[in-house]
Amino acid sequence: MPGVGRIDPPRHEGTVAVDEQRRLGFAEFGVEDGPLVLWFHGTPGARRQVAPVGREAATALGLRLVCVERPGVGASTPHRHRRIVDFAGDAAVVADHLGHERFAVVGLSGGGPYALACAATMPDRVAAVGVLGGVAPSTGTDRSATGVVNLARTLRRTLEIGRKPIGVAMQGAVAIVPAAHAAYLAYTRVAPPGDRVVLREPGFEAMFLDDLVTALRSGFGAIADDAALFGRHWGFHLDEVVAPVRWWHGDADNIVPLPDAVAAAERLPDVELHVRPGESHLGGFAVSDEVLEAMATYLRRLP
Repeated sequence: MPGVGRIDPPRHEGTVAVDEQRRLGFAEFGVEDGPLVLWFHGTPGARRQVAPVGREAATALGLRLVCVERPGVGASTPHRHRRIVDFAGDAAVVADHLGHERFAVVGLSGGGPYALACAATMPDRVAAVGVLGGVAPSTGTDRSATGVVNLARTLRRTLEIGRKPIGVAMQGAVAIVPAAHAAYLAYTRVAPPGDRVVLREPGFEAMFLDDLVTALRSGFGAIADDAALFGRHWGFHLDEVVAPVRWWHGDADNIVPLPDAVAAAERLPDVELHVRPGESHLGGFAVSDEVLEAMATYLRRLP
């Protein structure tokens, strides 16, 4: 893309067969023989959505960092799960394919619920959970979501019925790719102050746009699927997540307000909430190294 710097590709990319009809795309960073951390991208996002600081930290810490795409994203086969918890079975297949019985999980923004789902359904396999600006539940007894995320509950039926036309309508965004650099610079001027710092980090633009193009290749239907699932009951309760959860959240988050994260954290049995002063929703990218350091600590304790 004109004007955009270069970023090294992942160490390895591929797909995993989760059944006879479906495959999931993934990208590996760090080292091949290290403890496994499964990374779940945001919404929108794809398998390359790991900030440069996170990629460097994975190598320095000796971790095998694998970003897993959800159905319909990038190289993954389109599929509509009924609940967020259903994706945990897919993640288990990926971990089996990679040869790891125990592992940690990290979810960025829209990936947060999927990370928590893995911990709730695989207590004997998930050693720890990292959440970066994670989406909060919008239904059930755990409900705490407000603002933009809460709209998912209100618009759930519209999103489910209109998935295909929404995807087609948004496909026109592909046309901005040649002008992506200019659009990126324009956004940095109007973004929340906390996000501007992240957007101007070295290598961040190259990573962000590279991942966006990867996600665009399969259209936008998966974004509607994610949003619809946020508006449904997730299929588990937060108090079922017995693994230690370390949650980072900006106090100026304009997508998932801090009170949402505080309310969700109060329902987790073992949680540390790290509030980031002045950071908005993209702040999670800036602490990718910090969350991986925390995950490495728990993984090193495993037999």
